[in-house]
Amino acid sequence: MDAVRVALLREVLDGTRWPAAVRRFAGVLRSSVVPRGGGLLLVGTERYEPWHLAAHLVDEAAWSGRPELAPTLVRHRARAADPAHLAVGLGRLEAAGRGETLLVVAPERPERAVLERVHDARLAGATVLSLDGGDREVRGLAHEALTVTEDDDVDLDMVQHLVSAAAGENTPPAVRPGRRPFRDRLARLTDHLTAPPPQRW
Repeated sequence: MDAVRVALLREVLDGTRWPAAVRRFAGVLRSSVVPRGGGLLLVGTERYEPWHLAAHLVDEAAWSGRPELAPTLVRHRARAADPAHLAVGLGRLEAAGRGETLLVVAPERPERAVLERVHDARLAGATVLSLDGGDREVRGLAHEALTVTEDDDVDLDMVQHLVSAAAGENTPPAVRPGRRPFRDRLARLTDHLTAPPPQRW
């Protein structure tokens, strides 16, 4: 069954720009999030918070031996009563600066409050990356962008899965004991792509 899932995923991606584009973007993400830096901040829009990507990056951080890949999810409606990892609000973006990486996941243009904070974080020295739906203002703020439009043969959710899987690659085997073979990881990714959305973590 795993072989079938892997074949299905490869069939979807073969002959498209996505394998190379995803690996390039994931490489930029890996290189921008340094072990002793300020970490990875992940923010979406008011209507689209990237829970799924956050959860998969946490997994990749553990499996790859790169804890710096585990993001801080910045939320639009964070409450003090929420668990600590879900209680980080937009004010965190105001403190972002040099040594930090801000990944914006935006199928549509984010709210003005987000765009202004991202702009200020970039001016303060933060590296800004975007997984976006083609909005020019979002792309204009990003040092590196990966855009998914309605005309593409994949959607933004699938690309987020691919980016998270690729982010943990290229880590020397010596520092990742028990690392799953890439074939198993592709099978796991295909499971995620065909499964219902997980509960919020």
